[in-house]
Amino acid sequence: MGIEDIVPGLVGQAELVVAEENTARHLGSGNVSVLATPEMVRLMERASVAAVDHLLPSGQHTVGVHLDVRHLAATPVGMRVVARSELVAVEGRKLTFHVEVHDEVEKVGEGTHGRMIIDLDRFRARVERKR
Repeated sequence: MGIEDIVPGLVGQAELVVAEENTARHLGSGNVSVLATPEMVRLMERASVAAVDHLLPSGQHTVGVHLDVRHLAATPVGMRVVARSELVAVEGRKLTFHVEVHDEVEKVGEGTHGRMIIDLDRFRARVERKR
C-alpha cells in the first residue's frame, strides 16, 4: 500500500454516542445540550483520516485545510452519530472529501472537507521555524 492507492472512492467512518462533553453547552458554542457543531466537524475529520491515512507511507500524514459544512439538525445526548467520508477528488497532494453525519433518525450534517498530504518531518521543521 502507498500513495498510489489514494484514489477517489475510498471511504472512512467515525462514530460516537453524544455525551455531555460533546454538547454545545459544554464547549461554549451554544447554550443547548445537543451535539455541538465543532464536535460534528471533528467527527467528519476523523472519518476522512480513517479513509486514507492508513494507506500513506511512513512519515506522511494528512492535515485538514478546508471545511464547508452545514449542521442540519440537532442530536440529543445519548444518541449515536456516524460520520461517513468519501474521497471524491485527488489533485496531487490535495484531497477532497464529501462528508455526511447521520444520527439514529436523520442526516444531521453534510459538506466538503479538504486535506493535504504532508511529509511530517518537513511539516514539523516549518512549525519549529515559527517559534
